[in-house]
Amino acid sequence: MKPLKSEIVFATPWFQVVGKTMRENESPYYSLKLADYATTLAVTEAGRVLVVRQYRPAVERYTLELPSGLIEPGESAVTTAKRELLEETGYEAGEVEVLGAMDPDLGRLSNQSWGFFASGVRKIAGHMPEEGIEVLEWPLEELFGAIRDGQFAHALHIAIVFQAVLQGKIRST
Repeated sequence: MKPLKSEIVFATPWFQVVGKTMRENESPYYSLKLADYATTLAVTEAGRVLVVRQYRPAVERYTLELPSGLIEPGESAVTTAKRELLEETGYEAGEVEVLGAMDPDLGRLSNQSWGFFASGVRKIAGHMPEEGIEVLEWPLEELFGAIRDGQFAHALHIAIVFQAVLQGKIRST
């Protein structure tokens, strides 16, 4: 089924609200159009996972997340993953592998969330994390504990951790 009519009803630099009329004489169905995301589960040469702590205005609190960001126009998902890892943490990956793409919210969002696994990650001299980001190096057990107790609660990032487990990149504890 295709929409009879589709129009952008509101736009910001971050997203567009799209109204889609699916049937005659019905109100439009609204969804958000935004850029795809790239998120990286980064494991250092010492076997520790990089976690970023930052303030998120949408939820009005500090959160624990994996390094991630929006894919810029003309940029590949893997390029974004590498760029965001370096920008947010000051670390660079030895190898980056695609875990896959997921649909973050089929009911309201039209974008995809790309997951990556980076191994051999090491700190690059002279590269500092973005302002406002604290970089943590956790053993896998600490990441899984933080997921279990709700401290690490970003659903899309938990899904990427699970993808890594299913693909044998890391072992669950």
